[in-house]
Amino acid sequence: MINSKRQRPFVFATFAMTADGKVTTRSFAPVDFTSREDKLHLFRQRALADAVLIGHTSLKRDNVRLGIPGELQQARIKRKKTPAPLRVIVSNKGRIDSRLKIFQSTTSPILIFSTTRMPKRTQAALKEKATLHLTKSDKIDLAAMLGTLRSKYNVRRLACEGGPMLFRALLERDLIDQLNLTIAPYMFGGAKAPTLTGLSKEFLPASVHCSLIDMRTIGDECFLTYRIKHQRRRN
Repeated sequence: MINSKRQRPFVFATFAMTADGKVTTRSFAPVDFTSREDKLHLFRQRALADAVLIGHTSLKRDNVRLGIPGELQQARIKRKKTPAPLRVIVSNKGRIDSRLKIFQSTTSPILIFSTTRMPKRTQAALKEKATLHLTKSDKIDLAAMLGTLRSKYNVRRLACEGGPMLFRALLERDLIDQLNLTIAPYMFGGAKAPTLTGLSKEFLPASVHCSLIDMRTIGDECFLTYRIKHQRRRN
């Protein structure tokens, strides 16, 4: 396990969820249920990374640019970093709209990891806006993708910002090292509203043990930091 960690970035995920464990509503629509402090927390975590990772479903839903504010860019420059982290998109099917806001921003280079299922027309449109890494398999090998980010792009710290399906896929493969979790003072309910690990009714392949390394409260929100233990027990 130690050797594999050296061959990939340190992966930390940042999420916000309600008190009953929901990360959004059953419609998966963007929901603004956290404070300004939580949004600043997300930007600060993003600014600590060499690259930020997002799944295509979340990107399409939220239509975000994945940038950081100017003051955080300046702080990165003082640390001899690039102004903003690389932006990494993951999509098995590759049906990505080149008109999304992320492609209208030049804050940092964009990498897309997908498969040859990506339509040729989409490939042609995206080649002008991003670097494509396409594999011939039906699904992306997430461990191989992390290896490429480490070896080819020198990504040492990778910020995963969702969605829950991508987070679960990484978690199932033991590829998450840290979880930054904000608990917001709301409850949504509903069996069809996704939790942190998505909508699957299946158990994870093995239980994931988290070690709490930091906790603070601001207003009615609780900010937790968990380190993920890589030796797991079976369910």
